[in-house]
Amino acid sequence: MNTQYFRKTLLVFIFSFLFGLLPVSQAVSADLIAPQLPLESMADKIKVQFQDESFTKDFTKATQFVDEVINPHVDFNRVSALVLGKLWKKATKDEKLRFRKEFHTLLVRTYSRAFFEFKDWSVRFLPLKLKEGEKKAIVKTEILQPGLQPLAVNYRMILTKGEWKAYDIMIEGVSLVTNYRTSIKNEFKKKGSLDAVIEHIAKRNSAALS
Repeated sequence: MNTQYFRKTLLVFIFSFLFGLLPVSQAVSADLIAPQLPLESMADKIKVQFQDESFTKDFTKATQFVDEVINPHVDFNRVSALVLGKLWKKATKDEKLRFRKEFHTLLVRTYSRAFFEFKDWSVRFLPLKLKEGEKKAIVKTEILQPGLQPLAVNYRMILTKGEWKAYDIMIEGVSLVTNYRTSIKNEFKKKGSLDAVIEHIAKRNSAALS
């Protein structure tokens, strides 16, 4: 998959996953099971809020709301560790905290901006079977748009302290975590330190508000 296509499909994921402008999910709540429910919950809450056009014009307010909705359902600690890979093990406690904060902000703001890019999408949850005692699951969905083939978007979920949380997304087989890990690794090689990488992300986050 080339970079341009990946970015496009990533935005599709972002839009459908977080902003959930779904007329009605292709699978009703009664048919969904535990790992699927957080995804539906996030979509429903944001769908209702973003029907208010005045709300969507205030990017800061919209971003704060999105963060409040998705934060309980995404394992950002696990995502951060997976994205940094080997760098996570070598990082200091302070570097881990700063990276998690800035990467969290980067993702939320990227997701928030994606709301203004796409319309008229819907999501179909595919059947999921979960064995008793399993603590990990892959929730399979399809992003639907008129006149185009369904786009496969799968979510890696983990049961953490009794709650199912997302920690990776695969778009047509391409992992969000793996893609970001490669980008971070390349940035680390260029800048020579994790501290410089974190500073670079922080600058991107500041620029997003301008």
